[in-house]
Amino acid sequence: VGLESSATWGAKSSRREWKPLEDRSCTDIPWLLLFVLFCVGMGFICGFSIATGAAARLVSGYDSYGNICGQKNVKVDGIVNSGLDLTEKKYVFFLDPCNVDLVNRKIKSIALCVAACPRKELKTLVDVQKFAETNAGSNLCSYEIQPSEYTRDSQASTLCPKLPVPESVTSAPIPFFHRCAPVNISCYAKFAEALITFVSDSSVLHRLISGVMTSKEIIMGLCLLSLVLSMILMVIIRYISRVLVWILTILVVLGSLGGTGVLWWLYAKQRKLDDETLSADQLQVAKDNHQALLVYAISATVFTVILFLIMLIMRKRVALTIALFHVAGKVFIHLPLLVFQPFWTFFALILFWSYWIMVLLFLGTTGSPVSNEQGFVEFRVLGPLKYMWWYHVVGLIWISEFILACQQMTVAGAVVTYYFTREKRNLPFTPILASVNRLICYHLGTVAKGSFIITLVKIPRMILMYIHSQLKGKENACARCMLKACICCLWCLEKCLTYLNQNAYTATAINSTNFCTSAKDAFVILAPAINTVGDFMLFLGKVLIVCSTGLAGVMLLNYQRDYTVWVLPLIIVCLFAFLVAHCFLSIYEMVVDVLFLCFAIDTKYNDGSPGREFYMDKILMEFVENSRKSMKEAGKGGGAEGRELKPMASGASSS
Repeated sequence: VGLESSATWGAKSSRREWKPLEDRSCTDIPWLLLFVLFCVGMGFICGFSIATGAAARLVSGYDSYGNICGQKNVKVDGIVNSGLDLTEKKYVFFLDPCNVDLVNRKIKSIALCVAACPRKELKTLVDVQKFAETNAGSNLCSYEIQPSEYTRDSQASTLCPKLPVPESVTSAPIPFFHRCAPVNISCYAKFAEALITFVSDSSVLHRLISGVMTSKEIIMGLCLLSLVLSMILMVIIRYISRVLVWILTILVVLGSLGGTGVLWWLYAKQRKLDDETLSADQLQVAKDNHQALLVYAISATVFTVILFLIMLIMRKRVALTIALFHVAGKVFIHLPLLVFQPFWTFFALILFWSYWIMVLLFLGTTGSPVSNEQGFVEFRVLGPLKYMWWYHVVGLIWISEFILACQQMTVAGAVVTYYFTREKRNLPFTPILASVNRLICYHLGTVAKGSFIITLVKIPRMILMYIHSQLKGKENACARCMLKACICCLWCLEKCLTYLNQNAYTATAINSTNFCTSAKDAFVILAPAINTVGDFMLFLGKVLIVCSTGLAGVMLLNYQRDYTVWVLPLIIVCLFAFLVAHCFLSIYEMVVDVLFLCFAIDTKYNDGSPGREFYMDKILMEFVENSRKSMKEAGKGGGAEGRELKPMASGASSS
């Protein structure tokens, strides 16, 4: 593979002088056409669901007999009470709104169309009868029973609402929700308990939830703290990137040691509490916190030991990372709009996900009316069209990955433009918009192909996860182990492909080659020298923010007066802190990875001689010179910097 890649690049160099960014051509056009056809199929699903009346049923609501509320309806053969004129009845009323089928995710109650929803609780059938008489068109019992028969009909127990009828509200200003929703939704609480299968003792769940509610101000304050710390770290990265690696290393080391020591100190302090002065509930909470602190302390100790071992192994490969971080800081100074790329991507994803959920809701009410076992109407899609659900799910994954890949290609194109522009004052006015323009004009096919490869790995993993969840408790230990192993292997493969895709997008942005060629060239160049140190240092930044926020949470929760369980509040805070830190640092991580590949390609095809000058920054040139000196002093075999540069520099001498 390496010889083939070198021959490919050598042939390209023999045809013309190597000038990155100058010659552009469209890449992976068949994949762009395939992606466009797939999007047309997604549009067909949306159009089909709207054309078959699903939109009207979703927006206006419909009863159990297939009638759409607020309009005239067509008679359905074999269905009584269908084809009614419900122009004046615009709201959907459920006889038993709390009767929810968790498996099929639907309300099993009979649904009727009414003119008004009850604005106060109705305790008896007499109250239901009076409500129907005073509100024309608001018969809360089935259509075949007249209000005067509510208290005398023998079928009233099944065809009238379950008593007491709760007070309801309607969202009249928003026509999408023409449903009578109970004001008090406490009847749905049992479904939340049913979903939490890992808790067998309801008192445990009660203590966890009460801990969150009691500590909500602390949780909000800690979430704000994580946001502030992430912004401070971004400022540090931008202005003092040259010493950032050492700062992160020192802070993480001190933070790990200090945090571990504090946790063991709190654990020892918790053991000395006077049990006689505590009530039974407070004693149970204290025991829970005591166990939680022991788990936290042991986990922190293990993490600290592993962290020291990793840093000991990587200590000699920090010089290149420092140089790359310094250049990355300059990139953000020249391209400040890079910071906002995750926000634009998130906005695009929100728009697509909103569209996807809307179409999904349409699909839930599309199809032909069919009578079920109870004699009510269900809408089912028959024939090949019933597989539209699967097509729609694949569309969610592929298009979401396509949007994320567009961000990666945009960032890669902008950073590549910066790196391979010798005079920075000659940069385009907006390198990011120039990168977007190149992406749209030339490389959408490459993005479509790369995102499809990730989709091919995600779908089997999701299927295996679904099978694992459905067979929980039924499969034997061997089958469970095999399923988990397959899921883990697919997850690892997905992460490797994601990293390979990002480097392929960078190679495409440089040389305008198709996806496979770019991925192969990037892999051959980077395989001996992956930028693990840079990614690890940014990971340490995320760890620093999470640990700082979590440690502040432990201290605040320890000194609050109320006895609450700390587990759930700390988990919520740490997850939020990690997500915030990841959003801020992921774009910086992407820039460092792109710079690393640009540096590798630059050292492979240039050697600093006249006509083959380096494009790199001065600090990277200093690193190259120091590496060459160390290679000479160690006989081209020793020195950490020499080993870092050797696989790249050897390509320069052979090309």
